[in-house]
Amino acid sequence: MISQFFVLSQRGDNIVFRDYRGDVQKGSAEIFFRKVKFWKEDGETEAPPVFNVDGVNYFHVKVVGLLFVATTRANVSPSLVLELLQRIARVTKDYLGILNEDSIRKNFVLVYELLDEVIDFGYVQTTSTEVLKSCVFNEPIMIDAAHMPPLGPAALFMQGNKRMPGTAVTKSVVANEPGGRRREEIFVDIIEKISLTFSSSGYILTSEIDGTIQMKSYLTGNPEIRLALNDDLNIGRGGRSVYDYGGSSGSGAVILDDCNFHESVHLDSFDVDRTLALVPPDGEFPVMNYRMTQEFKPPFRINTLIEEAGSLKAEVMLKVRAEFPQNITANTVVVQMPVPKYTSRVSFELESGAVGQVTDFKEPNKKIEWTLKKIVGGSEHTLRAKLTFAHESHGIITKEAGPVSMTFTIPMYNCSRLQVKYLQIAKKSKTYNPYRWVRYVTQANSYVARI
Repeated sequence: MISQFFVLSQRGDNIVFRDYRGDVQKGSAEIFFRKVKFWKEDGETEAPPVFNVDGVNYFHVKVVGLLFVATTRANVSPSLVLELLQRIARVTKDYLGILNEDSIRKNFVLVYELLDEVIDFGYVQTTSTEVLKSCVFNEPIMIDAAHMPPLGPAALFMQGNKRMPGTAVTKSVVANEPGGRRREEIFVDIIEKISLTFSSSGYILTSEIDGTIQMKSYLTGNPEIRLALNDDLNIGRGGRSVYDYGGSSGSGAVILDDCNFHESVHLDSFDVDRTLALVPPDGEFPVMNYRMTQEFKPPFRINTLIEEAGSLKAEVMLKVRAEFPQNITANTVVVQMPVPKYTSRVSFELESGAVGQVTDFKEPNKKIEWTLKKIVGGSEHTLRAKLTFAHESHGIITKEAGPVSMTFTIPMYNCSRLQVKYLQIAKKSKTYNPYRWVRYVTQANSYVARI
């Protein structure tokens, strides 16, 4: 049972506010933002997704820089409310095409209409994009996506690639193309978030892949789709290593620990030929979620060396090597390393000819940060940092520094080697040939190297 729902910008501006029951004070949005912005409890730097203030439960998720928030005085399931907030964000994106502050402000009438249909007097009615079509009548006002920053993994494929249409994933499910026509196309994204921990000697201690196959359909008439995966796909631990250096096109069995499917997926022939049959609902939805803990080739290797250079100085050398093929490029790579808390100053030295690299010493957090705009597969990059201490070290520096962490995004690459072999659409006629887009992206969830 939801009392209020609102959306805030990163600045705390109230973009959308809907009070369903009137049992929570009107200033709850300001109370929430102040609490989140100045959260200092229990030594944490960020507010948890659920907390209580003066008897009011606050639930929030952050989506593309916007805070989606729900309040209630009732004792409700936190996972239910957090899932609801994620689904509201997804439905809003389906109808607006682009989810950001500008699109919501320009379409506030449509957004309020959606909210009134999704939640009635605090009770959830439906979060289905397809069902909402029959009771939502406002047309979206489209905004120009050309000048907008990338909003997610799918947006990575919009620039400089002739294979991808410029407005691929920024269209509303209810808006037509100019001229009243509707472009027939379907998108399948294989998105993998990897968690990996290296020991100080470079061995892999833990490794895990959380993956999802996302689909977004712009097909009229909702024809049946058949999605074929690897023939050698196995569900459940097979007990053998699949460590392979072939990247996303390598040989060897693909072994997933477990997986689950969307309710619209039929698994009649999945055990026979690894084919999923479904009638895709309108909007974006996860066809399949999966998890893999078998060994896989890490996309990056990290080497760290720390040497004392006197009583008040030390030198750090960070080396990052891309282990994926040369035709693949990683974007927005950020390397961070905590340094001793008594570090007062850091000077950096980049390799000669370095382009698109930025270094910074985050003094409040005592971290050095190295940002690389892109890294081409097979390349190696090195950073040297000279640390100056406020006083002498009374311990081993390597125990007071690190670990090194990385964040990155690698389009058209996946570590699990799970692949879509083909995407078949039940034909209405011989001339019906919609566009099919299958894309891969790998992101870092927790990528850590101990020193």
